[in-house]
Amino acid sequence: MADPGSLGCVYFLVSTRVSGCNPLTATVNPAGGSKAIAIVDAFDDPNATTDLAKFSAQFGLPAANFSVVFASGTRPPQDSTGGWELEESLDIEWAHAMAPSARIILVEAKSNSLTDLLAAETKAATLVAAAGGGEVSNSWGGGEFSGETSLDSHFIESGLVFFASTGDFPGTAWPSVAPNVVAAGGTAISRNPSTLAFITERPWAETGGGRSLFESIPTYQTSIASIVGSSRGVPDVSFDADPDTGVWVFDSTPVEGSTAGCCGVKGWWIVGGTSVSSPALTGVANSAGHFATSSENELTTIYSNLGNTADFHDIASVRSRVSRVRPVGISAPVLAAFTARLESKGARFSGTRISTTSHLF
Repeated sequence: MADPGSLGCVYFLVSTRVSGCNPLTATVNPAGGSKAIAIVDAFDDPNATTDLAKFSAQFGLPAANFSVVFASGTRPPQDSTGGWELEESLDIEWAHAMAPSARIILVEAKSNSLTDLLAAETKAATLVAAAGGGEVSNSWGGGEFSGETSLDSHFIESGLVFFASTGDFPGTAWPSVAPNVVAAGGTAISRNPSTLAFITERPWAETGGGRSLFESIPTYQTSIASIVGSSRGVPDVSFDADPDTGVWVFDSTPVEGSTAGCCGVKGWWIVGGTSVSSPALTGVANSAGHFATSSENELTTIYSNLGNTADFHDIASVRSRVSRVRPVGISAPVLAAFTARLESKGARFSGTRISTTSHLF
């Protein structure tokens, strides 16, 4: 399973790479990061600070500059299933793993209602703007709905870039389809089963994506109009999300009544889904140091560089076309560009699905 060093090696994010990027030998972690990353989640994770500290110590990451903010001004209740607490641990740990020097702000919504999550989004944007800029990550969403375009303005703030997971089900999800959001999709990592050496990266079969039902094609996607037609297409960028190649997460809060974690190791879970993609890619963008003035500016940079073979490695399949970009200076602040060839299969909502290899969205 994946840790910060092995994925940093796979994605060319570390100063020294080892052959095969074996998780047992790729011990150099990503470095960098500045300004702020806000993570928007629902309910309260009372152990967020100590869990992040344990994760950092386990993998040799520096202590995080971390804080928790209650969007409503008062501490939210916990999620009785433990699912949102696991989500919060995943989000803060992997944003920190990819941008260890960035300030991480966990903004907890009062509940997982859309009203409360959007209130937390506004709070997160205000906090990041006050910190001098940065990014906001969202590992939540649901099927598209009429009227969603009237809410897209919640994801516009000068000096900020918004990311959102595309979901773990066929079709498209809001808010990832919003034109001022970088849509984070999923790939799968293939390794030699004997040596654990990296072989290739391919599209993850369950990643959300396609043509939006209600959002029109934005200007930055005109170069792929032959693929998306007159609609907004997602995902824009992708990261390892396959639960079979999932990432380590430490969460001491019981999940569905259990703290057994993976393989009986208390508190340690292997997690997958595009919930990994959004915070990880947010951290990558932060660490690259580009700090676009808006999500639109960031997305314009992505699509303007799709043909740059020095930055992109294309992966083609029947279902989709994926391009992975390595951060190079300030001109390529993201890991992966993903231009979907999927037809939308209708609006659906994905609830949180928890297991030792979890799909969190």
